[in-house]
Amino acid sequence: MKEWIQYRRTNRRSVIIMIILLSLLLGACVNKEQHKAKLPAKSEKQKVPAADIGAEWKLPISIPKNEGEFDKFIGWLSNQQILYVTNYEQSSNVFAYNLLTGEHKFIYKTENPIVNVQISPSRKLVLVHSAPSSYEGLVTIIDKQGKVQSKRSFPSYELAFEWNPFHESEVLVSSFNEDWSYQLYLLNTQNANASKITLPQPFVKYISNDQIAFLNWDKNNPDLFASLIVKRLKSGAENTVFPQAIQFSAFNDVLMTVSIREQEQNKAIYSFFDKRMKKLFTFSIPQLTNFSDWIVPFYDFNMQRGQFITLSPVHSGEADSYMDGFQLIAYNLKKGSSELILKGLENEPIAFSPSGEALLFGNRFEKLIDVDAKKIYNLLHE
Repeated sequence: MKEWIQYRRTNRRSVIIMIILLSLLLGACVNKEQHKAKLPAKSEKQKVPAADIGAEWKLPISIPKNEGEFDKFIGWLSNQQILYVTNYEQSSNVFAYNLLTGEHKFIYKTENPIVNVQISPSRKLVLVHSAPSSYEGLVTIIDKQGKVQSKRSFPSYELAFEWNPFHESEVLVSSFNEDWSYQLYLLNTQNANASKITLPQPFVKYISNDQIAFLNWDKNNPDLFASLIVKRLKSGAENTVFPQAIQFSAFNDVLMTVSIREQEQNKAIYSFFDKRMKKLFTFSIPQLTNFSDWIVPFYDFNMQRGQFITLSPVHSGEADSYMDGFQLIAYNLKKGSSELILKGLENEPIAFSPSGEALLFGNRFEKLIDVDAKKIYNLLHE
C-alpha cells in the first residue's frame, strides 16, 4: 500500500493528464481503467504483516487469590484457552484462562492433590490424576465444562498415560510399584472399565487404532540403543521397524526416531516416516552426552503446519558442563526447511497451540512464545 501511495504522489501530474486523455478518447471505458488501477493497492495491502498475536493476549496473568496457590499450566484447551492448576490445602482446582478476553473459568475441583493433568488429542476431554494416598492413583475423566465422564482408582506408586488418538475412549495406563515393576491397563474412559494387558515395555505410543510402538530395552543387559518394535494389540504380531534408536515419538500418521551414527556420535539424527515407513525428512543437531546415555532435548510437533520444533544445543559436549544455552528451531516437513526461532533458552518442555502459532514453554509452562513474531512472554505476574 505504501509503495502505491508513493507512486501516486510522485506521478500525480502524469496520472491527471492520462485520465483526461482517457476520458476524451475512451469515454465509458474510464470506469474500467480506474477499477484496474486500484488492484495493485489491494495486492499490496495483502502483503502487510499481521500484528503480533502477543499484542492481543491479556498478559501477564494475575491468579485471583480465592482460586488458591498457582501450581502449573497444563496445556492448550483451544487456540485461546489454556488450562492451569491451583492448590488450596489438600484440594486442587482446574481452571481455564482465555488469552483474548482475560477470563478465568473454573472447570473442576478435587479433594486430593492433583499429580498430573492430560488433555485428550481432540481437546474434548481432560484426564485428571489425583492422589488419595501415596500408593493410590485416582483417574477422573471430565469434559471441557468439568462434567465427570468416569472415575477409576489404581493401586500405584506412580502412573503414566498414553491416550489413543485414533479412539479417545481408550487410554493405556502404566501403573508402577515403588520398585518400578509395573502393570499395564487399557482404560475405557466412557465406563471406567480397566482390563489388564501384557506388554514387554511400560512406555508405548499408538501409531494406529490397533498398533502400538515401543523401544525394546533389555533390562538385564542395559544398552545405549534399543530396537523399535511395532505390535498389533489384537493379534500380538510384532515387527522390528528400526534396529537402533535412543528415542521415538508418534504423531498420528508420522513416526519420528532419534538415533546416533556409530561413526559420528556427536550428532543426533532425527528421522520422520509416514505410516508405510517411507522416510519424509531427516536432520541432525549437536548431541550432548550424559554419564550413561544421551540427552534428547524437548520437542513437539504440529500437524496443521507439518512443523516439528525442538531445542538444540549450540555445539556437542558433556551435558554437565554445557553452559551455552539452546536454540529453538522449527523444521517444516513439507518443505524440508528449517527456521531459527529463538536463542539462549533453557532445555525445558514446549507445547504447540492447535494452530501452531504459539508455544507454551518452561517447566511449569510459565512462558508463552509467539512463533511467527519470535517473541517470548511471561504468563504470570512476578
